[in-house]
Amino acid sequence: MDSEIFKRFLEEKGQRLTKERSVILREAFACEGHFDPETLYADMKRRGMKASRASVYRTLSLLCECGLVEKVSKTEHGTIYEQRHGRQHHDHMVCLSCGKVIEFYSEHLEKLQDAICREKNFTGKSHTLEIRGYCGVCASHHDSEGENANDR
Repeated sequence: MDSEIFKRFLEEKGQRLTKERSVILREAFACEGHFDPETLYADMKRRGMKASRASVYRTLSLLCECGLVEKVSKTEHGTIYEQRHGRQHHDHMVCLSCGKVIEFYSEHLEKLQDAICREKNFTGKSHTLEIRGYCGVCASHHDSEGENANDR
């Protein structure tokens, strides 16, 4: 199904679903949770798959454009992606130290966003919420160095 969506998208742009793009699509959708292009490329190379680094980046860009994949975050550790198609909406917390991405969903936050849109006479179609900070492991390290949330 994902390959059909991608194929139609590419045809509308006057492009083809090449063997290389098909492999990248399959591998991106085989990733559990979040992934980055460099790890995806390295895993493909390690397993003997033929795809250039540039093709991985270009294909991920196309997959984002057609809505099958989404950029989750751009951190010091690189850009993080995830499958979008067929997944429920959720938001993210991103650790500024180790790059860990934690998914969460809050019905309360969703209702609050809807209320704000109504209040501002705005019709929201989508949103991305990303909270940046420190995961439990990294927060304890930063607190021991005298940096904590009160220092912001």
